[in-house]
Amino acid sequence: MPATALLLFTGDLRVHDNPALAEAATADRVVPLYVDDPARASNLNRRRFLLDALADLRRSLHALGGDLAVRRGPTVDQVMRVRAETGADAVVCADDVGRFETGLREALAAACERERITFTLTAGPSVVEPGRLLPSGGGDHYKVFTPYWRAWSQTRWRDEAPEPGRLHLPADFPGSDDLPEPEGTAPDLPAGGERAALTRLDEWAPSAGDYGDRRDELAADRTSRLSAHLALGCLSARTFATDPRVPEPFVRQLCWRDFHRQVLHAFPALTDTPYRRGARDVWGAEWAADLTALAAWQAATTGVDIVDAGMRQLLAEGWMPNRARLICAGYLVKTLGLDWRDGAAWFARHLVDLDEANNWGNWQWTAGTGNDTRPNRGFNHARQADRYDPEGDYRRRWGPS
Repeated sequence: MPATALLLFTGDLRVHDNPALAEAATADRVVPLYVDDPARASNLNRRRFLLDALADLRRSLHALGGDLAVRRGPTVDQVMRVRAETGADAVVCADDVGRFETGLREALAAACERERITFTLTAGPSVVEPGRLLPSGGGDHYKVFTPYWRAWSQTRWRDEAPEPGRLHLPADFPGSDDLPEPEGTAPDLPAGGERAALTRLDEWAPSAGDYGDRRDELAADRTSRLSAHLALGCLSARTFATDPRVPEPFVRQLCWRDFHRQVLHAFPALTDTPYRRGARDVWGAEWAADLTALAAWQAATTGVDIVDAGMRQLLAEGWMPNRARLICAGYLVKTLGLDWRDGAAWFARHLVDLDEANNWGNWQWTAGTGNDTRPNRGFNHARQADRYDPEGDYRRRWGPS
């Protein structure tokens, strides 16, 4: 057992069901640390939510006798600096997928080996960890969702990680850097943090029974609005999936989240390279390069009311429901023929729930370059509007001011 464990928070900003926290708490002393690394994908809306989440996490750690050090800079440099300041003889953090996360994991392991200290990775933000489920016919991941869902549903999930009763800090606990407040954020962002996540879950759960029937009704707004909390780990996906109040159709959405994570784990180039071999463009030509059309889509001035409504909601809230995302993305790639990477980059610039696997995985699915078994699937925006906003309430709500 290490005398002092440095606990690096990454995408797990909570104390409940946090395997990394539970592991670090077995040490005599714990140094909780978050590093605000400029190399990590983010945006202004996500940073506003992050600051809320860090403040909430610090309050929760205080209640356990702990604290949270926050540093800004390259993660490995800051971890090793804090390790030297506190004499920590172990580093613990949750595993994750993505280019940044993979590089971080490898660099941390190498740095700890040089310092001759223990490096421990624990379960990350998935319900079922990427790479754990393999198709029976061979291969390193599932390429189609339905068989993955069957395997995912039948596998035994990890046990809930215990919340530590008390944390003990070293006498020389490190100071923190001040993180600047982001400016120019969307005007209507949700509050971040574990307390806000659990409150929102309690608010949504009583009405969740009809989620399967009404989740795509744009005006009804039956979605949980917990995606940002999941993206930063303010809420454990495993806790969500095992909550008896959460219906199976929503659990299936959590499986979709895990599905894209195992795809990204196996195909790290998901953010810029077509996953489907030979699918540079399913229409048989290069993607169009119409900057005027792209700018109109970004500014919600395409003249297509259902598309512009979704894009206005994105600008106002840093979020929109999945059905609106599909409609807006489908219009960009299937109607305008523009490159899915431009659309994914715009979403990444604004989404408070920015998640590498989900954002780029879903954009590739919509573009026909990803895991959709029907790559030529169309997205007729007029039919989508008639079906999912038949009275026009969503379009009026997010119409021009």
